[in-house]
Amino acid sequence: MATVTIRNLSDEAHRALKVRAAQHDHSTEAEMRAILEAAVRPARRLRLGTALSEMSRKIGLTNADVEALDQARAGAPHRMAHSITVPAETDSSA
Repeated sequence: MATVTIRNLSDEAHRALKVRAAQHDHSTEAEMRAILEAAVRPARRLRLGTALSEMSRKIGLTNADVEALDQARAGAPHRMAHSITVPAETDSSA
């Protein structure tokens, strides 16, 4: 485990840390660890499977829909996307 030294912490901040630690029944050091851990870790980590599941529910996708897509994909040969060329705009004021 790493050790961190905080220099030049104001007396007010140190007192506030002590009070906060006492309110949480922690030592000042444990309170600082908890504060730092909370600051650097996201409150809610994005989980891809959960996000996809929520999106599917919102649009009304069912298991039968997913099975139909799987069957259609299994029977269809893989096709590469074709590029579309869009003509450049011309200056009609010339």
